[in-house]
Amino acid sequence: MAEFLAILTSLAWPFAITVAWLVGEFGQRFTGLPRISFYGLVGFALAAPQLGVLPRPEAGTALLLADVAFGLILFELGYRINLRWLRTNPWIGISGLAEAGLTFLGVYAVARLAGTPGIDALMLASLSMATSPATVVRMINEQKSSGQVTERALHLCALNCVLAVFAFNVSVGLWFFRTFEDVGAALWNSLVVLGVSAFTGAVFGLVVPAVLRSLGRMTQDATVAFALAVILLVSVTFALGLSPVVAALAFGLMARHRRVAFSQAQRNFGALGELLTVVLFVFAASTLDWRRVWAGVLLAVALVLVRLLTKTAGVTAFAHRSGISWRKGALTGVALTPLSVFVILLIEHARHAGVQIVEELRSVAAVTMLLEVFGPIILQRALVWAREAPENNHAA
Repeated sequence: MAEFLAILTSLAWPFAITVAWLVGEFGQRFTGLPRISFYGLVGFALAAPQLGVLPRPEAGTALLLADVAFGLILFELGYRINLRWLRTNPWIGISGLAEAGLTFLGVYAVARLAGTPGIDALMLASLSMATSPATVVRMINEQKSSGQVTERALHLCALNCVLAVFAFNVSVGLWFFRTFEDVGAALWNSLVVLGVSAFTGAVFGLVVPAVLRSLGRMTQDATVAFALAVILLVSVTFALGLSPVVAALAFGLMARHRRVAFSQAQRNFGALGELLTVVLFVFAASTLDWRRVWAGVLLAVALVLVRLLTKTAGVTAFAHRSGISWRKGALTGVALTPLSVFVILLIEHARHAGVQIVEELRSVAAVTMLLEVFGPIILQRALVWAREAPENNHAA
């Protein structure tokens, strides 16, 4: 009997991933809603605190695999960032700073009014600045979207990620200092980690293109080489306690700067990217407990609305100066709504580093579950309303 239970346990994750993929395919076909929304629902339903099909995710292997999936997406996001465009039109970057700053202040104020302690509110506000690259990149590729709203959403998503990781690491550093009075740990978890992570990613962005050029087969070998390099980079940063988010973004940015071809056919890293996307969203939703979601649902609804308003207001305020209409500015802000996967992985890394205070952020679980399901739908509608994606896109 014990051996039979062990076999069932070992099959739990393959079973959940297969079910999530099937539900995503049929759900998208019959409803037109994004596949990743269904992946999240299946992961949440099958998780240990709900139906109990999946075991509780372990900090080691499961988190590393999720980081690899996320790293591939972040590399692609970094690769698609055009720094020359941001230099030519600095108002795009200014609008990103404005919406992120407004979101931080708005969420912090609401959290404090709800009775959340100061350091908890800081962490919550830091996490809320982010926009989930996993959702944004996946949905844009799936919808085959292109245009001003699409490109600005990608660029502002990358900026939000960096700002959120910086602010969150500073908050973690403050927690370490207040808890242990350890200045070294506080500095390591705030500034040094980001600098070393960015440097590590940039080194990969220099070395990998150089190797490909020496082989003389850039276009043929680029996809496999970059996938392997991302896996190695994420593994190194995971082992050293660095930030895979910043490292993978820096890798993508540097690879683009080195003029390495990354063709349309290689978006999502092909079948490997498709599979790991399912794993990522199932894993992220499986970390959530329905009791924590229910306990924080009221504050979560308020925080989701505050994020939507502040991000939309921040981008819209600079829409004309940055060269687009008020309407497209507002839709760009709406497109920045997705949050879930990014926050879950940051929290898992914080837990792995011993920051137990995140256990008390009950509203985070509710926010992530709400936006795990509705974030992709909101982004999809924003792209359709901007006329940058077809109304009924059933592309694979």
